[in-house]
Amino acid sequence: MAASDDRRGRWDDSITKGLDWLSRTQSSRGQWNTQVYPTAMASLAGTAMIASGSTTTQGPYAKELARASDFLISKARGNGLIGDPQTDSRYTYGHGFSMLFLSQILGEEGLLDRREELVDVLTKAAEFSGNAQTAAGGWGYVSAREGNDFDEGSTTITQVQGLRGCRNAGIPVSAKIIDSAKDYIYGCKNPDGGISYSSRQKGSSRPAITAAALAALYNAGDYDSEHVPEMLEYTKGQLHDISDGTRAFGHWHYTYLYYSQVVYRQGDELWKPFRDRLYDRIVSEQRPDGFWEGQIHPVYVTACNLIMMQLDRGYLPIYQR
Repeated sequence: MAASDDRRGRWDDSITKGLDWLSRTQSSRGQWNTQVYPTAMASLAGTAMIASGSTTTQGPYAKELARASDFLISKARGNGLIGDPQTDSRYTYGHGFSMLFLSQILGEEGLLDRREELVDVLTKAAEFSGNAQTAAGGWGYVSAREGNDFDEGSTTITQVQGLRGCRNAGIPVSAKIIDSAKDYIYGCKNPDGGISYSSRQKGSSRPAITAAALAALYNAGDYDSEHVPEMLEYTKGQLHDISDGTRAFGHWHYTYLYYSQVVYRQGDELWKPFRDRLYDRIVSEQRPDGFWEGQIHPVYVTACNLIMMQLDRGYLPIYQR
């Protein structure tokens, strides 16, 4: 079931308007001037631009991508963390999204000295993640040492996807780190197939974290685990009809950023009807200037929506089928 030309045209116009808004609002130093999560915002906005087919040297957003990667490289610290613990109390998110973005940039980086710099930053970043992992195999908002070994699902997912991006780009990542993370996710699974918030606070299943966990497990190549079908059934039951009920869980854009990746991986029969409803809804909520509003910050919501709407363009290796 192919989307009609008219519908596809509306989606494409919406994507261009959104990307142009991100381009206009980027500072000359490469970041977006948001008070919250500066490294995460730059990484997600940059990821939305790579999803359009641009690289740091080619395409309409090459300049913006080069600036965003410069900004993130400048945030890399001696211990491997990409971010600033002084200004970001939940720096694990930014670190994970930065690893994801920079690992996707690395594959297309033509300049040798830039490649070497990226490899150095990402190698240390992957080591930092390994050292920040909790005894249970997850991650918290800060490193295990700083955070009293607390972990929770959403930060764990950003680390797994970031580390997989690194590994796919040729950066050394210990299989043990990924295996421990998979065990962590399965250890948080409830009888209904959903994943609970944390290994320490098992409770009701969270649709958003379950969708994110599935996306990360697919990235980690874990299609055949006995747990995956139950998790997929649970998320389909909770999320597939894109009703407003899911707003009650909070974090609609976060939820669908990951759930759309899960559905896309299932193939066109499931993906295309879902995609049509999802994209039509996203387009209907866009502001005239090209951005979207919602939780956390317009840069975040806009980036999430643009990543979703460009999934089937297939430019981002991490999200490919």
